[in-house]
Amino acid sequence: MSPENFIDHVRAEQESLRRFLLALCCGNAQEADDIAQDALVRAYVSSGSFLGLSKFSTWLFRIAYNCYIDHCRKQRPETIPADSPQALNVPATEETDASFRHQRLYQALDQLPEKEKAVIALHYFEDRSIKDIASILQIPVGTVKYHLSVGRNHLKSLLQ
Repeated sequence: MSPENFIDHVRAEQESLRRFLLALCCGNAQEADDIAQDALVRAYVSSGSFLGLSKFSTWLFRIAYNCYIDHCRKQRPETIPADSPQALNVPATEETDASFRHQRLYQALDQLPEKEKAVIALHYFEDRSIKDIASILQIPVGTVKYHLSVGRNHLKSLLQ
């Protein structure tokens, strides 16, 4: 694949990929962007191995999901509790308030197991088919259906 062809494919999938990673990162845009950048670098380096046996988007999303899993395995830095004096003194802006619009959904997603979270994000945020999701996550179609069903039930109970 030529560099120009790679760039064209990435441009077509860039927003969708970012939404997927943003959902997996439960709204943490900086974390999602870091993972997206890592995924795009890995994809570019590996673009010579893309044979076209699957859709480019499926191949790219698989790389991004692997980057996300690698990121989750790394030890996360210690966070400041939300009710600490440090956190309570951070000034809010209208932009900050807008970014919390989906906070409850992201908090619920964060409580799901990784596979359920990925299946929910791909199906509902990216409108991917069951077959595409199976290919991206490299799991059987029946397993995708199972994670989708169980994930929906978990979200329902968490959001009620």
